[in-house]
Amino acid sequence: MMTRPYFTFTDGSMLEAGTVYGIGKNYAAHAREMGGDVPEAPMVFIKPPAALLPDGGIVVRPAFSHNLHHEVEMVVVIGEDCADVPACDAQSVIAGYGVGLDMTLRDVQHAAKQAGAPWAVAKGFRTSAPVSRILPASLFTHIPDFEFEVSVNNSVRQKSTTVLMEHNVASLIAYLSTVFTLRKGDCIFTGTPEGVGEVIGGDVLTASMKPCEETLAGVHMLTLSVRVAAL
Repeated sequence: MMTRPYFTFTDGSMLEAGTVYGIGKNYAAHAREMGGDVPEAPMVFIKPPAALLPDGGIVVRPAFSHNLHHEVEMVVVIGEDCADVPACDAQSVIAGYGVGLDMTLRDVQHAAKQAGAPWAVAKGFRTSAPVSRILPASLFTHIPDFEFEVSVNNSVRQKSTTVLMEHNVASLIAYLSTVFTLRKGDCIFTGTPEGVGEVIGGDVLTASMKPCEETLAGVHMLTLSVRVAAL
C-alpha cells in the first residue's frame, strides 16, 4: 500500500510533505554553466510530493531518459499555511532545513527547453527529490547559512555555501508566498551551485550539509545517501 511522503526531523517529529518548489539559476556560476544568466525574479518549477525520496532510497531513472544529473541543494520546509509573507517575517514560517538532491533528466529538460515546453517530466518524475532528515528551525535564532556538498562514489562533485545564493531564503519565501499560498509541509529546493553532472546505474550519491556557524549548540551535520538503480 502506498503511503504519503513525510519529512522526518532530527528531533523525531514528522510532517506530511506538500508541494516541492524548485528554484532555478539561483547561483551565478551554475547559471553560466547552463548557458544563461541569473533571472531578476526567482525562476520557479514544481515537483509533486510523490517525487520525494527519503535517505537511503533508490533513485530510478525512467526508461525514456538516458541522461540523469545530480543537483545538490539546501531545502527549506514550511511550517504553517501562509500568504504574502514579508521577507522580514520569513523565519517565522520555517519549520526546518535539510539537504536535498534535485535529480534532473537533462536530455528531457533540454528537449523541453528547445520546444518551449514545461519541465514537469524532467524535474518531477518519481524519486527525483531525495531529501535528508530536517533540522528544526527552532535550533536557530535567525535564518542560517549552510555549507553543503555532494559526492558520487566518494568523489566530490559539488561544494558550495548558501551565502552565494542570488535570492536568499527570506526573499524566496516572500516571493513564493505572494504568488502562491504556501502550505504547512511544502518545501523549497533553493537552487544548486556549479558542478552538476551525470550519474549512472549503481552510483552512490552522498550529500552533506552543516551550518556555517560552528558554535551553534546541538546542531550537527546532516547527511543524505541514495543509490541510482541499475537498469
